[in-house]
Amino acid sequence: MKAAILNPRFPSTAFPTRHTNRPTRIPSHISFSINPATSVSISSSPKPIVIVGSANADIYVEIDRLPLEGETISARSGRTLPGGKGANQAFCSGRLSRSDDATYFIGRVGCDAHGRLLEDSLGEGGAVRLDRLTRAESVPTGHAVVMLLPNGQNSIIIVGGANMNGWDEKLSVEDLEVVTGAGMLLLQREIPDWVNLQVAQAAKAAGVPVIMDAGGMDAPISSELFSLIDIFSPNETELARLTGMPTDTFEQISQAATRCYEMGVKQVLVKLGSQGSALFIEGEETIRQPVIPASKVVDTTGAGDTFTAAFAVALVEGKPKSECLRFAAAAASLCVQVKGAMPSMPCRNSVMNLLQTS
Repeated sequence: MKAAILNPRFPSTAFPTRHTNRPTRIPSHISFSINPATSVSISSSPKPIVIVGSANADIYVEIDRLPLEGETISARSGRTLPGGKGANQAFCSGRLSRSDDATYFIGRVGCDAHGRLLEDSLGEGGAVRLDRLTRAESVPTGHAVVMLLPNGQNSIIIVGGANMNGWDEKLSVEDLEVVTGAGMLLLQREIPDWVNLQVAQAAKAAGVPVIMDAGGMDAPISSELFSLIDIFSPNETELARLTGMPTDTFEQISQAATRCYEMGVKQVLVKLGSQGSALFIEGEETIRQPVIPASKVVDTTGAGDTFTAAFAVALVEGKPKSECLRFAAAAASLCVQVKGAMPSMPCRNSVMNLLQTS
């Protein structure tokens, strides 16, 4: 698959300098214990979070109810917004991080209007580095149809496009250099698992911790990839699907998390919707975080991506995991009060203000 660098003004280096009078600072010290019982040690200026994942154009249709089989219904409104789990998490990380140059996104888009929409949206404010966002010449940008109901809940259909078919068989040296220079790697399942495997192997070899959001394809995860993940983050439905176990009660969720330990991952961060979240760590007491109530729920699209990205931002900054969960809960609470995925993602100041008043 032939691809072109989306931002040719940047040279093909792992961390090129932005067009500014000040240099990009990549600190020389960071350590992260793969043993969950050992605390994180990070310098005051953490290395960047690198997100490898999907970029979609989200086509929103607001409807009163889902159509029945064979039925055509009218939508109350429709619009196209930037999205995709990878792009969402990158955008959110950029907004929540304390410093510039703290978030890099590696992804694929097509040479079309949807690709330009994503480039413009992700590049807004300069919070996300797009040096390794590339255009695949023969496939369209991925897109999703988001059917939004009056209660804020949604159903989504995804067309993979460049997310699934725009990757070269072997990732470039430049892509992998960005990964190995990271402080944290975030993955999802809206791109091929063989891409996730390549970057996870590079991260593991460099001592970079890996968080995988389980959202995306419903196929099993290979044991090889699973063994490279430090923190696995499903919702209860994804946890049930991947373990083959029921997750209707918290006790059942705990048992399914234990099954994940047996599969090779030792930390399981479960998103529980209105019930909050729980971090299961092998050999340690489970950490539970209730939701921080939203004044209104307008649209839940992007809430899970906001939660995952916010947790990663707090973790790479060296916060205790209980504080990471609370930071993530506050970010998700703000997210659901606004329509759209990226448009709803809060800035750091808004999250900190909510934490101070909750």
